Order: sequence, then C-alpha cells, then structure tokens
Amino acid sequence: MRLGQRPAYQTFLLYLALVLVTLFFLLPLLWILRTSLITKAQAYQIPPNFHVQLTLENYIEVLTTNKFARYYLNSAIVSLSATVLSVVFGAMSSYWLSRQPGNMTGAKLAILATQMIPPIVLVIPINTLIRSVGLNDSWMALVLAYLTFNLPYVIWMLLGFYDNVPRELDEASAIDGCSTMQTFFKVVFPLIAPGMMATAVYSFLVSWNEFVFALVLSGNATRTIPVAIAALETQHGVKIAELCASTMLAILPIVILSSFIKKYLVNGLTFGSIK
Repeated sequence: MRLGQRPAYQTFLLYLALVLVTLFFLLPLLWILRTSLITKAQAYQIPPNFHVQLTLENYIEVLTTNKFARYYLNSAIVSLSATVLSVVFGAMSSYWLSRQPGNMTGAKLAILATQMIPPIVLVIPINTLIRSVGLNDSWMALVLAYLTFNLPYVIWMLLGFYDNVPRELDEASAIDGCSTMQTFFKVVFPLIAPGMMATAVYSFLVSWNEFVFALVLSGNATRTIPVAIAALETQHGVKIAELCASTMLAILPIVILSSFIKKYLVNGLTFGSIK
C-alpha cells in the first residue's frame, strides 16, 4: 500500500456512510415524488401499495383547479422583484460601506442586528404600514416586506467580497479619470460578480420559501406558493396527493438555482490581482 493511501475497508466504509447519508436526505423527497404520481385513493393506503400505476392527474388538478399556476406566477414575480431590488441597492450600499475611511463597525453591526429579529415580530407593524398606504393585497406589499430581510443580508454578504478587492484598484481607476460609479461598474463589479450572483441566488431562495409575511400580507389574488400549499390542509383533511404534487412543483426552481451556488460562490477571488 502506497503512502497516504487508505486501506480498502476504510474506503468501503467511507462510501457506505456517504450512501446512507444521501439516502437519509433523498428518501423523503423520493417518497413525495412517488405520492405525487399516484391516485388520491392510493395515497391514503396503509400499508402503502408499491404496485401502482403512475398518473399525472394530481399535477393537472393542482395547475388547473387549485390555480397553482397563478400562485407560481405570484411567487416568481415577487421573489424576482425583491431579489433584483435588494441586490441593486445592497451592492451599492455595501460598496459605500466598504470604501469608507473608518471601519464603520457600528453601521455593520446595526445591519447584522436586523438579521437577529424574528420575522414574526415585524409582521404586525409592516402590515399596519402597508395598509396605511393602501398597498395591502398587492405584489408591492410583499416585495417591500421581503426587502426588510433581503437587503441587510445582501449588504452583509457582499461586504466580504468588496473587502477582498484591493483599494488600490479604486485609486488607480480614479487616477485614470473614472468617477465613483464608473469605478464600481467597470472595475469592481466584474471582480465581485460571482459573489453577487451567489448572494442573489440565496436571496431568491429565501423569498421563494417565505411564508409568514406572505400569509399575512397576501390575499386570494396575490397568494404565493407556500401559502397555497398550506391551504391544502382543509377542514376535510390534508389533500396529500395534491400536496405532494405542489411540493414537487415548488422545489423545481430551487433545484435549478441551487446548482449555481457552487459555481459562483468564490471566496478571495481577487487575491493577487495587483502585481
């Protein structure tokens, strides 16, 4: 056996442990998928019958009768709008904080402290403000509410990426005649773009899965996916087959976007950029 090479039994045990951990997380998801592809009667069978004929009737009913397509559109509009606004304003705010002469510790701690406030504490005052300006039961109400937790997160996350960009690049671009905005867009932005993309993806996921604000601030016309899924628990019981179909549709964008996190979350991207 060569130096540093594991014995065969250790390699086997390592892969076995990885398979078991993977199954632990995948089996519930696979069971949801299986339940979404069988009939309503079969979904309630105990013990479950594994010899069933697969069908798409649950997905068809969810997208038509339950208006899930409308809720899907609501979630997409609200999540994308909140993400774009939080990234645009958060990127500029974070850049300003990073380039201040002092360390701005107080401001940074204040931004971080907002993330420690439970969302349930903010629901009632935000709901009062939204109703006072006549924005209740609207997409804008949810977008503004989502900014309360997305914007501080974006600012805090991007600070680490901006701090890794040497200030000498800003000074060199200023000597070349660039304004602050030109320096930001032409010099700094390309360097922190991977970090900004990863932050945007996470911000979108948080907005897509948010439930508390959506439950209080949305109505029948602006209901989002998490609220629509919760509504499948009715006075007649849980519509388990439709619930599983809705869940699979809801996690589809998350599965797609999550693949971007590993690709774009690069730390210390600009180390050694000045020679």
